[in-house]
Amino acid sequence: MGRVLRTWVDPFVVALIITMVVGLVVPVPAPLRHAISVAGDVAVTVLFLVYGMRLSTREVLAGLRNVRLQGAILASTYVLFPLLGLALHALTGSLVGSALATGLLYVTLLPSTVQSSVSFTSIARGNVAGAICAATVSNVLGMVLTPLLVLVLMDRSGVVGLGGVRDVLLQLLLPFVVGQLLQPFAGGWVRARRWLTLGVDRGTILIVVLGAITAATASGVWDAVSWTMVVALLGLCAVLLAIMLAATWWGGRALGMDLPDRVALLMCGSKKSLATGLPMAAVLFPAATAATVAVPVIVFHQLQLVVCAVLARHLARRAA
Repeated sequence: MGRVLRTWVDPFVVALIITMVVGLVVPVPAPLRHAISVAGDVAVTVLFLVYGMRLSTREVLAGLRNVRLQGAILASTYVLFPLLGLALHALTGSLVGSALATGLLYVTLLPSTVQSSVSFTSIARGNVAGAICAATVSNVLGMVLTPLLVLVLMDRSGVVGLGGVRDVLLQLLLPFVVGQLLQPFAGGWVRARRWLTLGVDRGTILIVVLGAITAATASGVWDAVSWTMVVALLGLCAVLLAIMLAATWWGGRALGMDLPDRVALLMCGSKKSLATGLPMAAVLFPAATAATVAVPVIVFHQLQLVVCAVLARHLARRAA
C-alpha cells in the first residue's frame, strides 16, 4: 500500500493542497500578507538564478541539432496549446466562471516542464538529450513569449500589462542570465546538489501559492468559486491534456519521427510548467487574480503527472 501511495500521490501536491487550505481558512493580517508577498518576490528571483546556474549551455547547444523535434515541441507549446486555450476560454466561461476560464487560458500559454518531461522521457526510453534541450529552450523562450502571449491574448483579463513584461525581464530573465554567467563556476556544484534546486523550486511555489491565496481570501475572491466549477475545471483539463497527448503522439508519427523522438515530443509537448507558471502569475497578475489563475495551473499539473506516469511505464514496456 505504501508503494502504491508513493506511485500515485505526489507529496509536493499534498503540500500544495495543505497550503491552499491554510490560505483559505486561516485569517492572515495585512502586515503578514505583505511579508509573504515580499518573501515570494525574493524567492522567485533566487529560483531563476538557480535555474541559470543549473542548466548547462553545452546541453542546450547539443540538443538544438535536432531541429525537427525542437520545432515540433515549440509549435505544440506556443501555437497549438494557445489555440486550444482560446477555444476553451470562449466556450467554457459559463461552466467554470470567467476567473477560472482565464486561468485555464493562462495554462496553455506557459512553457513546458523541465524535470518531469525529462524524467518521463527517460523512463519511457525516449530521446533524453532532445527532451533536455527542448524543455530548457521552452523555458528560456517562455520568459519572453509567455508574458507577451498573456499581453496579447488576455488584454481584458486584468493582466498588469507592459509593466508586467518589464517585471518578468527584471525579476526572472535577469537573474537567469546572471545564473548562466555563473554557471561555468557554480553549475557543477549546483547540479551535484539536487536537494538545493528541488528545495528552492518547491519552496518558491509554496510561498507564491500562499501569498496569492491569502490575498484572494482577504478580498473575497473565493466566494464566486463553487465545487461544481472545480469539477468542471478538472474535466476541461482532462480534455485539454487528452487532445495534446493525441496531437503530439500522432503528429510525431506524421512527421516521420522514430520512437525515441516521438516519446520526447509526447512528454515535452503535452506538459505545462507549474514551477514557472505560478511565479510568473505572481508577477503578471494582481494578487487576487493570481490566486484564481493558480487553481487551473495546479489542477492541470497534477493531472499531467498522473497520466504521463502511466504512459511512460507503458511505453517503456513497448520499447523493451
